[in-house]
Amino acid sequence: MSIEGQKIYPGEDATALQVLALADEYRKAAETLLPTGRPGKPLSRAPFRMVAIHAIELYLNALMLSRGLPAAKVRGLQHNLAPRALFARTSLTFRQDTLAHLFAISESREYLVSRYGAEVPSSLSQLNRLAATLTEVGDKVTKTVKTEAVTK
Repeated sequence: MSIEGQKIYPGEDATALQVLALADEYRKAAETLLPTGRPGKPLSRAPFRMVAIHAIELYLNALMLSRGLPAAKVRGLQHNLAPRALFARTSLTFRQDTLAHLFAISESREYLVSRYGAEVPSSLSQLNRLAATLTEVGDKVTKTVKTEAVTK
């Protein structure tokens, strides 16, 4: 979208708390989608995967925004969770499994595979691992961003 030659990006002026609220909605959607997957039908899990990964990305975006990174810089990371995880680990303590999983999601490009891949590669995250990563990232980022908002 553009106005008189200037590109306008949705969310450009969103605050960390607004992005956090959006992440919460995607998390709720992921939790709703998880039980709709059917045994033996891996593609039926793709909507959960995509929404869960997007929620994780939004949580990490909220943290970065709360720490003063400009929206353009955060947007420039595209869907790569690795730099977001590196940034987050400077201030949050994630379990080793969670941190490794964030890097694995990036390396396997799981967001894109979940979004477009009709063929189901074996490199996708275990569902319980993805749910656990979403829970840990969501809980820790929420606590940090809300605490920082109160002290500002």
